Amino acid sequence: MSTRVEIDHRKGGTSRIRHPEKAHRPDNPIARKPEWIRVRAPNHPTYHETRTLMRDNKLVTVCEEAACPNIGECWSQRHATMMIMGEICTRACAFCNVSTGLPHALDDGEPERVAEAVAKLGLRHVVITSVDRDDLADGGAQHFARVIAAIRATSPDTTIEILTPDFLRKDKALEVVVKARPDVFNHNLETVPRLYPTIRPGARYYQSMRLLDRVKQLDPSIFTKSGLMLGLGEEKMELAQVMDDLRIADVDFITMGQYLQPTVKHAAVARFVTPEEFEEYGTMARVKGFLQVSSSPLTRSSYHADTDFAQLREARNKRLKEAL
Repeated sequence: MSTRVEIDHRKGGTSRIRHPEKAHRPDNPIARKPEWIRVRAPNHPTYHETRTLMRDNKLVTVCEEAACPNIGECWSQRHATMMIMGEICTRACAFCNVSTGLPHALDDGEPERVAEAVAKLGLRHVVITSVDRDDLADGGAQHFARVIAAIRATSPDTTIEILTPDFLRKDKALEVVVKARPDVFNHNLETVPRLYPTIRPGARYYQSMRLLDRVKQLDPSIFTKSGLMLGLGEEKMELAQVMDDLRIADVDFITMGQYLQPTVKHAAVARFVTPEEFEEYGTMARVKGFLQVSSSPLTRSSYHADTDFAQLREARNKRLKEAL
């Protein structure tokens, strides 16, 4: 038997309800995790150093806010995925543990603090994500660009991966981010189109697909990436179709991991996908032509992102040589 360890990594506390929009929903009991999903409580000294650095720089991480099961391993290797523009999201996805509500104003000093933390951690590759900011005219696009520029100025050898919202109804926002030239542009589809109304109600599947396709149109040199959560009720043929859609958009990298229910108010796990099935789906993705594939129960968008990026770049160079 295995258990999932959930730890509040933040100091202090707040009386604000984390998910007010879910309070009225009936409880979905959290199913017992299978033996292949195991998480160790973080206790490595470097984990605590990383945590202290995040606190000292007043930074938010998706590792904490989304209750990522890999936080102990990643932070012990000084890998932290920083979440900019606050910890309150304007969306209310049924799978997500990030708080929902009205966000605070943007912090003008955040880009420099992020860059400082990247330099102190000595990161060769960094992942920057954000909450959805539907309250902002550009969805936070300019803030993303400022963060990228600040990291480039202090750590020019660090490669930058961004995981963005969909910029729904934010005209020209994507162009601002692409112009800043991140090395990897990631936007997660999360699930199959059929499940969007219940799992990702504030988003639109084809908007997300257009976003990924448009990145390649604007700058073909930028790697594109997207991720899926499995175990929400999707079918094999639906996953195959999503993979085909991503390849039509020339997306380079796909990640697939098991959905884990954060609380009883979140969407229930329909089933736990076996490691063998994840391997099968990974093989399917490779056959369809993705340059890089990560598919396992504990795979997350930024899990092992540094080594994955090195392999992604190597795979592109190999394919270019073969095309000569």
